[in-house]
Amino acid sequence: MVGFKLDLIMEAHPDVLYAYNERYDQTNTAKSLLRALRLSGPGGVLWLNGDVVFDPAILHAVAPQIAAGESFVCVNTASVGEEEIKYTVDSDGMVLGLSKTVANGLGEAIGINFVGPADKDLLIQHLDACADTDYFERGLETAIAAGLRVCPLDISRYYAVEVDFVADLKRANEVTRER
Repeated sequence: MVGFKLDLIMEAHPDVLYAYNERYDQTNTAKSLLRALRLSGPGGVLWLNGDVVFDPAILHAVAPQIAAGESFVCVNTASVGEEEIKYTVDSDGMVLGLSKTVANGLGEAIGINFVGPADKDLLIQHLDACADTDYFERGLETAIAAGLRVCPLDISRYYAVEVDFVADLKRANEVTRER
């Protein structure tokens, strides 16, 4: 999914198929994900936030859930910051709440997510109902309230840094240099 600086991204990786949100400067991630899901073929969709630097081993760790078609969000239970997307679970251990305002969050959603083929249409409906300013987590949260089952996959043993601030970038650079 591209919008801002799309030409730089597409030139750097010309063999990738892209979806374009021409309203990227007027909408938030819910509408970008909606566009990508509508353009995707049959099957589930794995999406990764572009501001997350992570251990590639995470992709191997989530492969069984993808193969099984099970919707999930990757979570880190090591710490929960004020700015992060936090989550809670229901009595079955599935995601119940998912937002920056969740009280008593169990950890943070790191921005690596998968919607299974059986769940994609429901998520599309809920993303479509989101406001232009909503993050995609709002669509997930309302879809969960409507019956979507999303597993929180704990990836705490791997590194993952969401780069929002200079300190985050420094941390991401340090971690990647060590590897």
